[in-house]
Amino acid sequence: MNNALKLALTGLLLFCSTAWATPNTKHDRVLIVEALNNYIQGTSFSNKEQISSAFYRQANLYLEKKAQTLWTVPIAEYLSWYKNENKGVSNGRVGEIISIDIAGHIATAKAEILIPKDNSRFVDMFLLKKLAGKWQILSKSAIRTKSQANAERVLFIVSNAHFHGDSKLPAGVSFSEIVKAYDAFKLAGYTVDMVSPKGGAIPLSYINTSETIHKKYLYNSDFMYALAHTKSPAQVNSKDYRAVHYIGGSNAMYGVADNKAIQDIVMSVYEDHNGIISSVCHGTAGIVNLKTKSGEYLVTGKKVSGYPDSFENQSKAYFKQFPFLIQQTIEQRGGTFIHAERNQAHVEVDGRIVTGQNHLSSRLVAEQIISMLKTQS
Repeated sequence: MNNALKLALTGLLLFCSTAWATPNTKHDRVLIVEALNNYIQGTSFSNKEQISSAFYRQANLYLEKKAQTLWTVPIAEYLSWYKNENKGVSNGRVGEIISIDIAGHIATAKAEILIPKDNSRFVDMFLLKKLAGKWQILSKSAIRTKSQANAERVLFIVSNAHFHGDSKLPAGVSFSEIVKAYDAFKLAGYTVDMVSPKGGAIPLSYINTSETIHKKYLYNSDFMYALAHTKSPAQVNSKDYRAVHYIGGSNAMYGVADNKAIQDIVMSVYEDHNGIISSVCHGTAGIVNLKTKSGEYLVTGKKVSGYPDSFENQSKAYFKQFPFLIQQTIEQRGGTFIHAERNQAHVEVDGRIVTGQNHLSSRLVAEQIISMLKTQS
């Protein structure tokens, strides 16, 4: 064998071994989500076959019960708890994947299971392994706490844009606006999901770790995981949400207002499911193109707040990238734009539309939505 051929074969072997050792993390995550959802859906609707498909055949569950802090339950015994006569009937469990961490062919994951009827919240921790190309749960441990979580959902809408328009001027989602609204909804028992036009990670702006609530969430791994893995529109079902909330920030002007899939989700929540549409600051850009089934702009005849055009620094380069102006567009479409002085909180409520002027209004907008949802219940 000549040296050239030896080098070629050596290179091929090296490439193959490297390719084998380096997993396709994105694809693996999809398969792990599938396994975890089989567990979540299977246990929520007493589907033994679905539960079984999620677990390795010799898996164990490490649980707790009275006077026994470590209770080992083999998967076969666990499956026996779910009766065939209850298959397909909801037992009141509502599950959500919180995080996934992949390291080669092993992974850990966390899920939240809510049972609102008895004010219970379980946190499930999983160890998974990829076996013969399939991800399976090797073990699960869980802890139960009391919770006021109601399993109702609110959808935050955020932008993926990293720059202003076609420039290289950095832009991002307002971290302040996310955490202030998120904190209010979570304390009231709501589950918050996040959707962006492309899904996945979003850029962040205006982070101030000297502010307590910023620090609280910046170092919360579950929350930051959600920001790194926002849903795509295709992963969102409008029937699951009672309200939508457009988050502002310097990138809110790009990619959201003209996204047809997000428009369809939002108007379905509003018109088909009697939901609430809300926004804050530049997030109000997201609602300017929304139309009702009758073809009328949503903002027509409505009182709306957001970041006013006059507060923009129109001499700066970023302003020249704006595809439209929020206040001007709303007024052109028959809406009434209302705002307070700079650096003051201001909220407008017009029917099931709730809008705020700036980050100082974020919690107030969320609290107004929560009050309205409680009245609807």
